Amino acid sequence: MPASPARRVGLFGGSFDPVHNAHLALARAALAELQLDEVRWVPAGQPWQKARALTAAVHREAMLRLALAGEPRFVLDRTEIRRPGPSYTLDTVRELAAAQPGTEWFLIIGHDQYAGLHTWNGWQELLARVTLAVANRPGQVREVHEEVRRASHRVVPLPMLDISATQVRERAAAGQDISTLVPPEVARYIDSHRLYRAGPGS
Repeated sequence: MPASPARRVGLFGGSFDPVHNAHLALARAALAELQLDEVRWVPAGQPWQKARALTAAVHREAMLRLALAGEPRFVLDRTEIRRPGPSYTLDTVRELAAAQPGTEWFLIIGHDQYAGLHTWNGWQELLARVTLAVANRPGQVREVHEEVRRASHRVVPLPMLDISATQVRERAAAGQDISTLVPPEVARYIDSHRLYRAGPGS
C-alpha cells in the first residue's frame, strides 16, 4: 500500500494584538496557494523582538477564536502562550515537528519578517526545518540576506489590504470605527472589553 502523502501545515505566528482582516486574507491565500491541510495560528506568549507590552494573552486568544471560527482548516495553537519565557519560532517548530512526525511545515511570514529573518534565534536551523511562505505585495522590495534568499521558499500573492494592528489599536483608542479592519465579532469583543482605550500601546 502506498504511503499517504505528508500533511501540509502552515504555521502563522504573531502577536495578533488584535487579529485583523489582513491576517485572515494572508492565511486564506496561503491555504489556497500552497494547498495546505491546515493553518495553525500561533499567538506569541512573550515575543523577544517586541518593544511594547502586549494585551493579555487571554484577550488575544479569545479574539483569535472568534476570528477563526468559520474556517475548519484554521487551528488555534497555544504552544507559545503556554511556554514560559521568550517566544522563539524555532522552539515552536521543534515542538510541533516532534509531536507530528511526517508533516511538511510552511512558515507563513510577511516580507518585513523575511527581510529580517537572519536576526532570528536559530534561523539557520529554522530554514532547514520549514519551507518559507512569504507574503508578497506589489511594489514591496527589501534587501534579503543571501542565505535566507537561497532557502526553500514559496511566494504567496497577497491582495492589497493596508491594515496593521497598530492602526486598529490607534483607531480603537480614539473611539473610531474599526469595522472595516477586523471581523465583526472581534470588533464587538474589543468594544465590550474596552481594549486599547488607554492608548495605542495598551
